[in-house]
Amino acid sequence: MKVKKIPQRMCTGCMEMKPKKELIRVVKNKEGQVSVDFTGKKPGRGAYICKDIECLEKAIKTRRLSKNLEINISDEVYENLKDEITNE
Repeated sequence: MKVKKIPQRMCTGCMEMKPKKELIRVVKNKEGQVSVDFTGKKPGRGAYICKDIECLEKAIKTRRLSKNLEINISDEVYENLKDEITNE
């Protein structure tokens, strides 16, 4: 029997490859709206971040999330991410 491959994605905070299910996806759609994608299925360009507050702070400080999505990200999106991480 074949072993099923687990999809890997890179965290924009710590720059480590991790299983996709362990990460939170932030997506930019065609209209340029940025939102947190909890299902992982929204259409658009996605960037991933660990469920760790330190990774989020690194991504904010280095502006990597903005660079990966090629758009300025509002504070509201960062607050949604912080809420999601602290509630888990």
